[in-house]
Order: sequence, then C-alpha cells, then structure tokens
Amino acid sequence: MAEENNQEVKPAGGGKGLMIALIALVVILLISVVGGGYFLYSQLNANNQNTEEVQKADAVEGGTSYKADINDLVLNLTDSRGREKLMKLSFSIRSTEPKIATIVEEYKAEIIDVVISQISARSSEELLTVGGKNLLKDELMQDINNVINTVTQSDSKIAKNNVTTILFTTFVIK
Repeated sequence: MAEENNQEVKPAGGGKGLMIALIALVVILLISVVGGGYFLYSQLNANNQNTEEVQKADAVEGGTSYKADINDLVLNLTDSRGREKLMKLSFSIRSTEPKIATIVEEYKAEIIDVVISQISARSSEELLTVGGKNLLKDELMQDINNVINTVTQSDSKIAKNNVTTILFTTFVIK
C-alpha cells in the first residue's frame, strides 16, 4: 500500500494540448496585428504618394494649372449579368493650357463621345473598384488629349498632350 501512495497521478495529456493551442492562438494574433499594421502603413503611404502626384500635376509652369469641367452626364451601363444601370458622372480636366475651358466648351460633343465610348466598354462592377476608376481616368486622359491634339493641330501655340489629370467630381452608379 505504501507503494501506491508514492505514485504521482498525471493528467491524461490535456494540459499540453491546451498549452499548444494557446501558443498557436497568440502567434496567429501577432501575425494578424503585424499584417494589419503593414497594410495600413502601405495604404497611407500610397495615399501620400497619390497626393504628391496631384500636387506635382498642379505645379506645372510656375504653379499654374488650368481646368475645365464636364458636368452631369447621365450614362447607361450594364453589370456582369446584363442588367442595365444608370451612371451620373461629372469630372474636371486639369491642363497646362490656359485656353482649356474654351477648347473643352467648343469640342464638348467630341469629348462626351469619348466618355460614352469608354463607359460603355466597362461593367458597373469594374467601375466601382478603385483600380477600375483609375484605369478609366488614365484612358479618358489619353483619349481627351487625342481629341484636343486633333482639333487643335493647326494651332501651334497649343501644346500637345496638355491634359495632365482627370478628377471625378461626381461618380454615382444606381
């Protein structure tokens, strides 16, 4: 009987499994916090770089940038299932050309035609993403530059590719 009292009673291994699970949970939480922190840092850094690019675009020729606005376009588009949607779009054209407002007003039909063509080539899901909006801005800028270059080719005083930025002021899809 004395030998029975000296034996230690060991648990059936439940303590080790619980400890391993807690350590794994702590490691996962640490990785999540570090990953989330890195994600936020990279997003803030990207936003700062985009802000600097816009400021650089506005700071051309001694800090002078000119603008023209296209307001309240109502456009048709479809989603990936073929359902029709409406889009209301307004944007500002930033340029190095002092006469940009006059040029845009005079050739508004050509510019709106380019916008309609670009919007029609996309689905509403694509346009609702940041990447889709940025791609649309870039392609609109190229196409509007092409229109302005074509219609003003006889005027040597107007610089080629003078549109530097497109800024959306209204972007609603319903």
